Amino acid sequence: MEMKYIDAWLGNVKTRMKGWAAGRRTCLCAVALLAMTAAQAMTTGEQEALAQWKAGTTVSQKAVTEFGLNRCFTATMIPDGVWQRMQGKTYKPNPYIGRNDLRHIRVLHWGTDNKIHLGEMVCNKLIAQKLVGIFRKLYDAHYVIGRMVLPDEYDADDEQQMRANNTSSFCYRVVAGSKTLSKHARGLAVDINTLYNPYVKKRADGSLYVQPSTARAYADRTKNFPCKIDKTDLCYRLFIEQGFKWGGSWRTVKDYQHFEY
Repeated sequence: MEMKYIDAWLGNVKTRMKGWAAGRRTCLCAVALLAMTAAQAMTTGEQEALAQWKAGTTVSQKAVTEFGLNRCFTATMIPDGVWQRMQGKTYKPNPYIGRNDLRHIRVLHWGTDNKIHLGEMVCNKLIAQKLVGIFRKLYDAHYVIGRMVLPDEYDADDEQQMRANNTSSFCYRVVAGSKTLSKHARGLAVDINTLYNPYVKKRADGSLYVQPSTARAYADRTKNFPCKIDKTDLCYRLFIEQGFKWGGSWRTVKDYQHFEY
């Protein structure tokens, strides 16, 4: 009699274990399906960001490979949408430079978060292909660029975009403290990692004028810190190779972020 109870109990245990195993397999399949769905949704979102080129967006290496790396480094005429965004901000009607003189470049760059970011820039057509080549080499070298969106995102406020460590080129404006058109007004200058490579000028009283104002700690170029541009830096070497001049070599002021053609 006792053996019957034991056999019945064992049979019940076996049945439950089979049910548990089947349930476990079902659960694992469901988890795998959810993970696959999430991955597909992420890839779809990234492909949309790449197709629409939403500057500032992060994407995966897989998404870049699927989209095509070479398609991520281009220079084109200014798209209508970009041109509209520029009006009254980086672009103002003037007799010196027009839409046909400018180009819109799209590049990838590594951010301070060690992720791939979509970047964009408007520059003069004379340097567009040079910049595409430079940024491709910086990307391949895993060189960090904090941010690269159009200054129009900051209403063309140079102080604000520099505080955000934004890298940019074209902005129709004069040189600070003068009536002279800046090289940026012609799209022939590029400012790189602007927070960490400030504009520094020594006043008559010996004090320093630093722009952006939040970058005073980076005015001391004897210190080591991330994103610092000096003559040993890859970014410096690539721009100089392409015929640019560096603001960090100027005598009366130092513009460590600035390369002009």
